Amino acid sequence: MEPQLGLHELLHVFSFLEARDLLSAAQVDKVWNEVSRTKELWRQLCLRRWSSCKASQMTLGTQTWKQYYLCRSELEFRIESGRPEKDFICKAIAGHNGGIDELAYISTNECRFDGQEKSVVCTVSSDSTVRAWDVQEGTEIWSSPLQPAALVNLVTYPRLQLVVTVDKLGLIKVWKAENGREWASFSLPTYSSALQACDHPEGPFLLVASAEGILYALTMPQLQLLSRTSVFPSSPTSLLCSPDCQWVLASTQDSDLGPKVFYTRSLLCLVEDEPPVSTTLPIWLTSRACWAPDETARLMVMHRNNDSRQLAITTYELGAKQSQEGVDVVVQQIASFLLPDTMAPPHLMKGHGSQMILLVSGSELVLFTIQGLQLAAFQDHQKPVTSLWVDQSRVLTASLDLSLRVYVWNKENKFPVLKSCYHLLGGSHRWASGFTHVESDSTSIVGVEARGVGTSILRSYCFSTRHGSEDCVE
Repeated sequence: MEPQLGLHELLHVFSFLEARDLLSAAQVDKVWNEVSRTKELWRQLCLRRWSSCKASQMTLGTQTWKQYYLCRSELEFRIESGRPEKDFICKAIAGHNGGIDELAYISTNECRFDGQEKSVVCTVSSDSTVRAWDVQEGTEIWSSPLQPAALVNLVTYPRLQLVVTVDKLGLIKVWKAENGREWASFSLPTYSSALQACDHPEGPFLLVASAEGILYALTMPQLQLLSRTSVFPSSPTSLLCSPDCQWVLASTQDSDLGPKVFYTRSLLCLVEDEPPVSTTLPIWLTSRACWAPDETARLMVMHRNNDSRQLAITTYELGAKQSQEGVDVVVQQIASFLLPDTMAPPHLMKGHGSQMILLVSGSELVLFTIQGLQLAAFQDHQKPVTSLWVDQSRVLTASLDLSLRVYVWNKENKFPVLKSCYHLLGGSHRWASGFTHVESDSTSIVGVEARGVGTSILRSYCFSTRHGSEDCVE
């Protein structure tokens, strides 16, 4: 090029290029190659493609932003392709003597490309144990001693490396994730209907709903009682924390009592003789709800409309306003729509981004905007879907047809487009009755495969990359 561009000008021009163009420019000459490897160019490419990408995710072995970009692009290519043995390795992991009722990852959801990546999940079972599993190796890391009653639920705190379980009698326990040692315990008067792990800016805490409709707030990890609030007397209560843990939705299914939203700070610091700050939403016969993950306080609720004949989904924005009397909850309805008459009542509901809702009805997965525009519908399973998992990159469904379905997001348009990719198959239909749960992190997928006589196993699918091939860059 005459006259030749200086390094500063060349860097400015390269800042407008995409990854594949930048890789091509590196082939021109020594100067272009040097400029194309500039840290800031690849850092900006990473931040544009993965909004959650931060410098803290650059782990040992990932020396540059360029290497991170190439390795993560290859990983996403493998997850989208899903070629057995070439892109992933499947393992059956057995150990529990009963059915697995819940599972959750305890490992942090970071991308590592140094050969040291390790995914760990914890499970609770009707055999009265909680266990931790190495997903890549397909081995048990530890198992708790036999507990007094069957364990029915668990939540995890990956940052703190803590696991919380509850049994069918209402006994809550905290366990250290590294070795399975018991840390603390707390007894409810009745069984628990819901657990929510909250990593609040002012400190982590645990929310528990009892079968009597009581909401408990407990410190972590000591499980000391912070507050006890009656929400729906004598009614099992569901809980759902907002992405920033500033709000919690408490609801009881198909009830004439409207769902309540609590300002969580008021649950942690109760003023004597004053109830926690909350508001009741002006709807009833609530069946499902979810938060928009890209918004701090956008709530979508499925409920019956005014004449109780049709299902509707209403979206609210929540806010806290300081007043002379204290804190007031501000609720604004921003959208509402009726579900089609032809659609059976959905049994699973998740949010994506700030505008999208995913619903599962029987074996069908349907995508709507919060205004009610249907974007897509998928009928990839032969039997009902039992579990739905959603993040910013992909969607997973588990089904009684003994398969998991993998979908990936394409975000180039105004609304993200969901692409149906492939099935991950379970074991033999002779021994298994289908998948009941599915969870995922950045490099693995784990499903719970139900077996005969009330037993379950884990089935893992691990995706990995070592080289960061340039062929996988779009």
